[in-house]
Amino acid sequence: MTQSRNGIRDLSIVSVLAGTTMLTTPMLLPAAAQEEAAPRGYMVEEIVVSARKRSESLQDVPLSIGAITGDQARNLGANDIVDLSRNVAGLTIADLGPGQSQVAIRGVSSGQVVRDESSRKETVGIYLDESVISVALFTPDIDLFDLERVEVLRGPQGTLFGSGSLGGTIRYITRQPVIDELEGSAEATISTIEHGNEEGSIKGAINVPIVEGKVAARAVAYYNRIGGFINAIDHDGSITKDVDDGDKYGGRLAILFEPTERLRITPRIVYQKLETNGFPRADVWNLFLNPFTTTRPAGTFGDYEQFRQTDEGLDDDFLLLDGTIEYDFDGATLTSVSSYTDREVDVLRDSAQLTGQITGVLIGLPDLATLDAPLLDATTLEVFTQELRIASSDEGPFQWLFGGYYFTMDKTYGQTLDVAGFTDAFNAATGAGLTGAASNPLSNNPDNLFISDFDIDLRQYSLFGEASYDITDRLTATAGLRWYDFKEDRVAIITGFFNCGADLVNCSTPEAQRNRTTEGDGFNPRFILSYDVSDEVTVNAQAAKGFRLGGINDPLIAGICEADAAALGGVDIERFDDESVWNYEVGFKSQLAGGKVVFNASAYYVDIKGLQVSVRLPCSSTIILNVPKARSIGAEAELFVMPNENLSFGIVANYNDAEVREGVDLVNIQEGDRLPTSPKFQLSANATYTQPVSDQLDGFVTVAFQHVGNSISFLLDQRNDFTLPFNINFGRNDPLAVAFPTKLDSYNIVNLRAGVKKLDTWEVALFVNNLLDETAELALDRERGGEGRVSYLRNQPRTFGLTVRTEF
Repeated sequence: MTQSRNGIRDLSIVSVLAGTTMLTTPMLLPAAAQEEAAPRGYMVEEIVVSARKRSESLQDVPLSIGAITGDQARNLGANDIVDLSRNVAGLTIADLGPGQSQVAIRGVSSGQVVRDESSRKETVGIYLDESVISVALFTPDIDLFDLERVEVLRGPQGTLFGSGSLGGTIRYITRQPVIDELEGSAEATISTIEHGNEEGSIKGAINVPIVEGKVAARAVAYYNRIGGFINAIDHDGSITKDVDDGDKYGGRLAILFEPTERLRITPRIVYQKLETNGFPRADVWNLFLNPFTTTRPAGTFGDYEQFRQTDEGLDDDFLLLDGTIEYDFDGATLTSVSSYTDREVDVLRDSAQLTGQITGVLIGLPDLATLDAPLLDATTLEVFTQELRIASSDEGPFQWLFGGYYFTMDKTYGQTLDVAGFTDAFNAATGAGLTGAASNPLSNNPDNLFISDFDIDLRQYSLFGEASYDITDRLTATAGLRWYDFKEDRVAIITGFFNCGADLVNCSTPEAQRNRTTEGDGFNPRFILSYDVSDEVTVNAQAAKGFRLGGINDPLIAGICEADAAALGGVDIERFDDESVWNYEVGFKSQLAGGKVVFNASAYYVDIKGLQVSVRLPCSSTIILNVPKARSIGAEAELFVMPNENLSFGIVANYNDAEVREGVDLVNIQEGDRLPTSPKFQLSANATYTQPVSDQLDGFVTVAFQHVGNSISFLLDQRNDFTLPFNINFGRNDPLAVAFPTKLDSYNIVNLRAGVKKLDTWEVALFVNNLLDETAELALDRERGGEGRVSYLRNQPRTFGLTVRTEF
């Protein structure tokens, strides 16, 4: 164990944000308390984070950071990043289902990403150790087994982590191979979902020495059966139960070579496969099932029901190959990180409500509206990154780091809407001679009503550096800077019957193609002052800049979007610019009562320029444009108390007020509009009580409570609920209308876990997640602006389970 800079051993709870601590949770008390508690084994090593790409005590880092260990995540009932987000201040997830999480920190968000927005880029950088894995929509749903911790760096991290980290950065830190140690763990879980079916998992990890003192390997494997709880209703009234279930499996293999005391080489392979049979979407209105139709059986939906006539689901293949090389010079360490990602994501969804609204309502052919219409979204990604950096490694007052970074991404994205029998039925109903594919360069199938193909090539170069200097024994100054240069090239083709423009009857499937390029460069600085007011309290002040790269908009639908484009006046509809933020914050970190109390807090002001907002035009095309000014103001506070060796509790809360400061009148974005995704208030509280039940066994109970405030999914949703006139429903022509709320209500989640364990040997635990069976609205999902479907993404209902774990 080591002394922290202020001379007190750290209360290493890893995160006061999570605040949950069992007897084996990392926790260091003052030396006297350690001596008393040591026989029971409650005290373990100090937690060290690498938020500034160097190893430091969590409480000594002058940044607002949360971190949750793998053990804490399990005790909180957290199985993925969505569950973790409810326990971390300022972290918000728009959950569209497994593998489709969208992350925001401190309210820096332009809203939910729609699946066909191929140019959207992330606002939060996500890393697996040193390798970037973030994507705007399809952020990998990494399994949390055998993780050392998850670090959440709040505020822009553009200096050290680059593009996409303007809201913050999330880092999954895995356990690394250990030389000359044979160790491992295994875990099995089985559970049942109220209103749903069963789920379970089996996971294992092992660390094996291969060459004494020189080589070791760590292998991890896991399988998760994902339970379902959504029932699907078809046209004939039949019900298919639990359609949103699925499977996730994968593993990691890392090998550590230490040929000398100075050199470490760690190649690794990571693979994960995610397959789902549907989405946790609950309809509240559907073109084919609603209380107002006069030509079809009327009906309503329960909390966990949807209308679906064709199969849906997600298929995600994720492969990461990376390697880290470290060499210790005298006083400095040279690090090289190389990574290659190969990923394929296919999303199949039932778009009958989309085609039905167009054919049954817009064209007026209700007999065509119910044709099966599976829409396939296909994405492939190949990403290569290379980082080379050198950092000081001595204990002097001057610490420094500088390096270079290269990023290249080749991405393809396309949609195919195949409505079998459409052409013949359309010709029979209209007398038209539609041939469909005559001028279609992507398909010879005349029933492919919409096809798109995008090829995107992105390159980025960066240089970065950061240095800290202890001006006095209490005052430390830090300054950093990053320069970046990027270029994006894209070829886009959109074609098919639904790209015909206004002349739907005499369609000759015109092609909209654009070859476009955008590029840019810039500088991102960071400045930090840290002052030790006393041995127990440190205050920090920071100013930092972050950025999100600009990009290229999709071509507009030919023939029907010209008027909408003209109405935008001088707005660039082909490209959108970089988004940037300046984050100003002050905060303090304290360890009180001899290390038994930790109280941290921070307040921030984020100035946002060029906020990238997705706007769906009346013609149904989507573009991204820059909102000139926005801002986010907020505060975070976290308290952890361990009054004795048996009881620990923690509370974390954050308040965030994010809004537009200069709008875009042409698309009705106004000053004062609330930014989407993030709630104004979020709170998490939890407590753990541990009691010895024998000389070697401890019993424990953990209770976790999470409150998430109300929010909205899209920027344009906030002023009014949207109203649908139900003469849009084919077969009904009276002016009946009904409004749907766009605000997502606040909700509360309670998780309970109790069990018995033998320290570092085995554990058996019973758990109930979502004890109160709260039905939450996680995100709003609409088809054709709501005219085809209005739905909410749901959280998992109350779940009872049993986990058995062993370690050796």
